[in-house]
Amino acid sequence: MVLMAIDHVRVYSGVPAGGPTPAVFFTRWVTHFCAPAFVFLAGTGAFLYGRKLGDRGALTHFLLLRGAWLILLELTVIRLAWTFNLDYSHYLLAGVIWMLGWCMILLALLIRLPLLAMTVVGAVIVGLHNLTGLRPGLEDAALKSAAAPLWKLLYFGGGIGPLAILYVLIPWIGVMALGYAFGSWFELSPARRRQLCLAVGGGAMALFLLLRGFNLYGDPRPWDPARPLTFLATTKYPASLLFLLMTLGPTVALVPLLERARGAWADALAVFGRVPLFYYLLHIPLIHALAVLVAKLRTPGAASWLIANHPLNPPEVPPGYRWSLPLLYLVFAIAVGLLYFPCRWFAELKARRSDRWLSYL
Repeated sequence: MVLMAIDHVRVYSGVPAGGPTPAVFFTRWVTHFCAPAFVFLAGTGAFLYGRKLGDRGALTHFLLLRGAWLILLELTVIRLAWTFNLDYSHYLLAGVIWMLGWCMILLALLIRLPLLAMTVVGAVIVGLHNLTGLRPGLEDAALKSAAAPLWKLLYFGGGIGPLAILYVLIPWIGVMALGYAFGSWFELSPARRRQLCLAVGGGAMALFLLLRGFNLYGDPRPWDPARPLTFLATTKYPASLLFLLMTLGPTVALVPLLERARGAWADALAVFGRVPLFYYLLHIPLIHALAVLVAKLRTPGAASWLIANHPLNPPEVPPGYRWSLPLLYLVFAIAVGLLYFPCRWFAELKARRSDRWLSYL
């Protein structure tokens, strides 16, 4: 949750998404772990919640309702927070919350499968979807066909009227399915879970190094030994196999360590994890407002740039507006620090009360 805010501050900073310097590259790269972890652990959370409910039908109902709610939020409240304008007829962003919503709806259907079948379905989607890149002209043919809107929604992304699809459903539904199966590991002993996490996470990282190192398979953009940073510049839209191996491998391997995290920092970070949607709904308008304040103080003439239809296709950055990295990280730290207090209040409220409306935030 905290790392995610770095990239969302960057959206309004005018700093490009990666390159040309290592500092700018890694400012973007470190945030790549967020979306895979969100989707994977959303599947894990669904499994654990289903065990708590003890009723597959109730879990199906929850996932359908939760998914529809997330899609609605993405196209209304979150869209307004990103842009600070009401130009809904020309720009709607289908971002990560949109994708999570649709994946939950699809997961509501998949939970009827046995866990082994769920694992196989998830692995096949994640592992084989890059085969589409081996057939030249497939994307052009798909986007010229009558089913072009469906192809954009499922895999290629792009625009459907005012809807700009940034996050497609494939391979993310596969990631959520794998996360759901991963939830069963929390019914194992800690020692066995640690063993599996290290083996699977380490295996994913090793497979990434092998496939990426020899440019064998798994990403449409090969890396260039003359430019070492391209080794890590895997494709996020749609998320390639190598992008997911690069991010989910370390995430899974770190689970045993994070389970044992204690102390003031762990407790503070856990506050955000207890109220992730509440945090998400607050952090975008807060970051956007802080960016407007920075613009008013530094480059007043560029403030209107921040009311454009961000972030998928931002207009050219106004002269003199682009932030330095120290300023970017300062605004990031201020935003996270400010968000801690309302998130702690809401986490305590949810712990005290069981009102149904609290589950929607």
